[in-house]
Amino acid sequence: MLSKHDSIQRDQLEMITLDQLVPPNHLVRKMEAAIDFTFIYDLVKDMYSEVGRPSIDPVILVKLTFIQYTFGIRSMRKTIEEVETNMAYRWFLGYGFHDKVPHFSTFGKNYERRFKDTDLFEQIFCRILMTAANKKVISVEHVFVDSTHVKASANKRKFEKKIVRKETRAYQGRLQEEINQDRENHGKKPFPPDKFDKEETKAIKESTTDPESGYYVKDERTKQFAYSFHAAADGNGFVLGTIVTPGNTHDSHILEPLVEQVIEKVGKPEAVAADAAYKTPAITSYLFNKEITPALPYTRPRTKEGFFRKHDYVYDEHFDCYLCPSGETLKYSTTNKEGYRAYKSPKQICATCSFLSRCTESKDHQKVVTRHIWQAYVEEADHLRHHQEVKPIYAKRKETIERVFADAKEKHGMRWTTLRGQAMLTFAAMNVKKMATWTWQGPKMA
Repeated sequence: MLSKHDSIQRDQLEMITLDQLVPPNHLVRKMEAAIDFTFIYDLVKDMYSEVGRPSIDPVILVKLTFIQYTFGIRSMRKTIEEVETNMAYRWFLGYGFHDKVPHFSTFGKNYERRFKDTDLFEQIFCRILMTAANKKVISVEHVFVDSTHVKASANKRKFEKKIVRKETRAYQGRLQEEINQDRENHGKKPFPPDKFDKEETKAIKESTTDPESGYYVKDERTKQFAYSFHAAADGNGFVLGTIVTPGNTHDSHILEPLVEQVIEKVGKPEAVAADAAYKTPAITSYLFNKEITPALPYTRPRTKEGFFRKHDYVYDEHFDCYLCPSGETLKYSTTNKEGYRAYKSPKQICATCSFLSRCTESKDHQKVVTRHIWQAYVEEADHLRHHQEVKPIYAKRKETIERVFADAKEKHGMRWTTLRGQAMLTFAAMNVKKMATWTWQGPKMA
């Protein structure tokens, strides 16, 4: 039976409190119960002057960003519009029915004037992480590392071409020492310091809109200025650490500082799982030396079609040489400044070898096989990936770090960014949301 609601009660008067309008199990109630946001006052007290007009409460400013990122609102302008009419958001901010909500530009101005060159967002992230650790909802046993590209708010056609110095990698000093030691062990002279210190440069495109972003090329269709949000998550999906770099920074350069960040904040993991981009001699060496088990995937040989693959050349550790498929010995030649040893075949014998067409296209008929001085660590990681205790760890990547990035982009507005601090704030909001849901005891009965 069709019925109509004829009575319109838009002018009805009620005696009601704001607290009564917020559902008992609303997420804002869970977040408010999970963490006391007043710790922010201590973090920002040195950023404010003791004279002048009263400022907007800094806790309100930070809570506004938590509303934006937790509920996936696309901008601060839209967030303010939502706060004006959403009673749950007003309750979370501590506003009454008639309190005036700050202008949407307020946070942007405070960011530029007070927060931009500080570690405020990192401190907020760490404090929330510490609270989660105290509530025992974090597990540091297995850590999952990955990165995702987030589009910068910058036109890809507005840039300047520049020559810049290549960044120094975290392991560079350790590698240089071991290269020279390896050369001495093989009767070669060590490289002089200026060989390593020689400044290396590269050409880049720098955005005129957002110079801190990096030009990222994935394929012919995906070319843009972006940031790389690197993150480490535990088995429960809590983000344990994050680093933001320009979008043209390779993932493998960031794993070491990211794991060090996790060790400093929450403790040393037993195992670290990552995808193929992190399967490098430097990373496997670092993890084994830290007594951390690497959980890394199988990688296909990158050999030209129709030629022998690298594993067809067998390394003899005792005699430090390679044996080719025809049984000839490839002897050690040198160790270059990148840490690769070169093993070369005898030219005269190779010139008449029946396997030559499948071995090398070199004009002098000489096959050269390279091996990194830390290659043994990569091989050990390859052996471990078959271990029954390691295989399930790598398999959990899709349930942990990959899901973190998927949720961040689909539910928390991390498709593009206008500020580097968004990573810290988004992941902090996600941690608060998860912690609030897990620790919620329900409404207290009177």
